[in-house]
Amino acid sequence: MRRLGILVAVLLLAGCGGGGTPDSGSTHGGRTQVVAGPLQVSNGPAQAADPGDRPLGLAVTGASDKIQVSFKHPPRSGLLFDLDTGAVLWRRQPDRVLPIASLTKMMTAILVVDRARPTAKVRVTKEALAYKGSAVGVLPKGKRIKLETMLNGLLLPSGNDAAIALAQRTSGTVAHFVERMNERAGDLGLSCTRFSSPDGFEDAGNHSCAIDLAEMSRALLDRPRLARIVKRRRAVLPFPIKGGRIYLFNNNPLLRTGYPGTIGVKTGYTDAAGRCLVAAARRNGRRLGVVLLHSPDPGKQATQLLNRGFALVP
Repeated sequence: MRRLGILVAVLLLAGCGGGGTPDSGSTHGGRTQVVAGPLQVSNGPAQAADPGDRPLGLAVTGASDKIQVSFKHPPRSGLLFDLDTGAVLWRRQPDRVLPIASLTKMMTAILVVDRARPTAKVRVTKEALAYKGSAVGVLPKGKRIKLETMLNGLLLPSGNDAAIALAQRTSGTVAHFVERMNERAGDLGLSCTRFSSPDGFEDAGNHSCAIDLAEMSRALLDRPRLARIVKRRRAVLPFPIKGGRIYLFNNNPLLRTGYPGTIGVKTGYTDAAGRCLVAAARRNGRRLGVVLLHSPDPGKQATQLLNRGFALVP
């Protein structure tokens, strides 16, 4: 069964990206597909789920964008796009392959909700408690936690401990889960994406590009369980610790500053990846998304781009 939506022209600009290692940037493989059809459906979950078809086809055509923005310190790569039509409004080397840090967790979350029921429980393992980097931080060893609580811990404070526990719950081992992540990336046609972990903490072998991340963000937002989580500024949930509750806060700078209409999606940071952001907002019945990789100020740059984008949308 096909997903809702169409694949429109994907013609990568000559000279974007270039050769080299993932950290230095490489091209996206020269994907070119042209299929005529109607606009992709606005503001609603796509129909379920044949993972072999893409959730969004980006119209990366021509050399001129509708929006021209000159940043003093630009991101290494970026996109401003319409989540419903696939139109690209602004781009900067969108096919450049770069490390993506915790943006990885978008795919982790997609796999988990596709394979596990909301009523499932997740055991806190010793491997989860051996995390490095950001974490929920108060997971009690051996306890079984509600899966939806762990998803909040994965996507709001970007818990690497939650990522490991969810991967083990879903596929038995972290290694098997990573295999499934790469299989799903292949099914979706995300040709510059490769995962080496469910959390993105290690940069080696874990990379993507703005084009793929835009398509991944639409896939996440098409899953209502995840869309409800990523639009939250904070969550207060029952939890088996003293006091009986856990308080989780979203790292998304647009939600933290109250940008109107923000509906998600995910932040990321490592030294190699820099500050990364995939964000989305809704205004006047339309949804725009922005991807910024290795940005000096992703919140400010995303705000500028979204403001310019919504000024073009009736």
